[in-house]
Amino acid sequence: MKRIKTSLSLITLCFCISQTAFAADLPAAPDPSRPLSQYVTQVNADKSVTWRYFAPAAKSVSVVVGIPSPENIHPMTKDSAGLWSWQGPAMQPNLYEYFFNVDGVRSIDTGTAMTKPQRQVNTSMVLVPGSILDVNPVPHGDLITLTYHSAALKSERQLFVWTPPGYPGQGKPLPVLYFYHGFGDTGRSAIDQGRIAQIMDNLLADGKIEPMLVVVPDTETDATGIVAEEFIPNERRNVFYPLNAQAADRELMNDIIPLISKRFNVRDDADGRALAGLSQGGYQALVSGMNHLEQFGWLATFSGVTTTTVPDAGVSARLNDPKSINKQLRNFTVVVGEKDVVTGKDILGLKQELEKRQIRFDYQEYPGLNHEMDVWRPAYAAFVQKLFKSPRE
Repeated sequence: MKRIKTSLSLITLCFCISQTAFAADLPAAPDPSRPLSQYVTQVNADKSVTWRYFAPAAKSVSVVVGIPSPENIHPMTKDSAGLWSWQGPAMQPNLYEYFFNVDGVRSIDTGTAMTKPQRQVNTSMVLVPGSILDVNPVPHGDLITLTYHSAALKSERQLFVWTPPGYPGQGKPLPVLYFYHGFGDTGRSAIDQGRIAQIMDNLLADGKIEPMLVVVPDTETDATGIVAEEFIPNERRNVFYPLNAQAADRELMNDIIPLISKRFNVRDDADGRALAGLSQGGYQALVSGMNHLEQFGWLATFSGVTTTTVPDAGVSARLNDPKSINKQLRNFTVVVGEKDVVTGKDILGLKQELEKRQIRFDYQEYPGLNHEMDVWRPAYAAFVQKLFKSPRE
């Protein structure tokens, strides 16, 4: 009996020690006597933003607003409650990216629900109101999620469809824009960060665009042997991009376009179908658009990877036939930020190729901007205003 009591005592002691150790590992919590609003990032009345991050044990915290660069790093100060904060100047209406550097570790803002949709989430977002990105009191379209089986990829997939306000799915067939997001993001990036629904609602309410559907597939196929995270960055352009583009092209032509035609009353002519994308999605648009030129009347690449660095035989063959491109495309838009260090070389090479072969295209370079949403959102808004305006002569 004494041995049993001793064993029970040891078990109890171990349990208490483990509980104490577990409790000691829990992070500190904000003072419950203060409203939570005092601990979270907020947009002020003057359109400045106060960034906040609760980390009593941290030795150094800074907020990085926009593209990571020395001028965008802002050291924060800690108060007696362990709350770090920094208030910046008044900002222009826009959707801004940011993250915190906490003792050398990158962190999202745990005090907001607005995170950038990524395959590995490490960035938050804050909306300063007053632009086309706002949810305004106008008629709103529907954002529909479709889950489907991709025979091309042998997997279950999802995509998003924006439809105009009050669209019944019947009546006059509508044109369709297919839009691809960039590397490392997800389909929700075009929705939450690209603000496609808000842009379309606001432009349509102003009478600046034609009624259309916008379809947002996932640019990454995640097919067997083509999972982005399994490739080292140095192999991305040479190996991953071509494989993924070929798989996504098969999915678009064999699964997605037939699915949209079956589920919605849409046009099936080339003039009623547009294709666009940004960064890696811009490469996808170029590959599918040129390899199936007869299927599309409108094409755009925003800061896209091009065959300057990632060759594609089908694209090269089509560029060697400039007359067919000029005859087929109602509009071919090429966009880049002036200081783009990611795909600036790609777009320059494409621009020179198009000029050399006298292929018609609209070119827009955004001054002072890099590889970023401040290029892609305005470029998207400008492109959709060109679409489906008049019948071919």
